[in-house]
Amino acid sequence: MTGRSGALPVPGGPVPKLDTGLLDSPTGTLFIDAADHLNRLRTLFCTVKKSALDPSESRDFVHRMTKEL
Repeated sequence: MTGRSGALPVPGGPVPKLDTGLLDSPTGTLFIDAADHLNRLRTLFCTVKKSALDPSESRDFVHRMTKEL
């Protein structure tokens, strides 16, 4: 699952066995439902989420970058 880019939704519901992950890329969409792959996708999603800026910080970052251009 490395080397992909695009959307990374990881829907979860009350029945984890029915969860399905999606990886969108320029070459198409991959549906992921195998437990080990879903766990890796959830770990990746949590890592990205922890690294993300909150909306205010994101806005400030974009504002600073536009000033530097």
